[in-house]
Amino acid sequence: MPAQPQHTTRWYKNVWPWIIIGMLATSVILSINLIRVAVQNQDSLVTDNYYEAGKGIARSLDRERLARDLKIHAKIHVDELTGELSLLLAGDSQPATVQLSLISPTQPDKDLHIQMTRSTGEAGRYVGQLPQALDGRRFVELLGEQDGQTWRLFEEENVSPGSRLELGDEAIPGAEEQAR
Repeated sequence: MPAQPQHTTRWYKNVWPWIIIGMLATSVILSINLIRVAVQNQDSLVTDNYYEAGKGIARSLDRERLARDLKIHAKIHVDELTGELSLLLAGDSQPATVQLSLISPTQPDKDLHIQMTRSTGEAGRYVGQLPQALDGRRFVELLGEQDGQTWRLFEEENVSPGSRLELGDEAIPGAEEQAR
């Protein structure tokens, strides 16, 4: 019996090699783009120096303990129409100005730092102005000075127009363990 001729075609005329080559080429292109994005957009929330960060936490706890010892409490009201911040400060410290920081947990470009000045008409009242509308979860930090030492109130709050925030009403996390 005569042998039947084999039907052979060249590889580039078949569809399956092109599908495999296409998948490989797509993965290479996507990998190069991911590397480019990772290099151009470095994560600013990660610190390289853990020792300095640890020392900063200890200093921060000292400032929070000072605020607790001075019995400092603050109530902040955000006016929803004008964006005015009104702060009522109670305790054994009434500096001329206080620094209010509204810190975004994930987006450093949305952090706000507001210098608040003491009102002459009402004792313990400080006023400031929000430069833009604010809504969402923020770390709220209030800094002031008493006898050359800086005190700090720090809490996580949901901030929105018309909201009322209370600082100094929660225990200082980590301070109990370090005091022992």
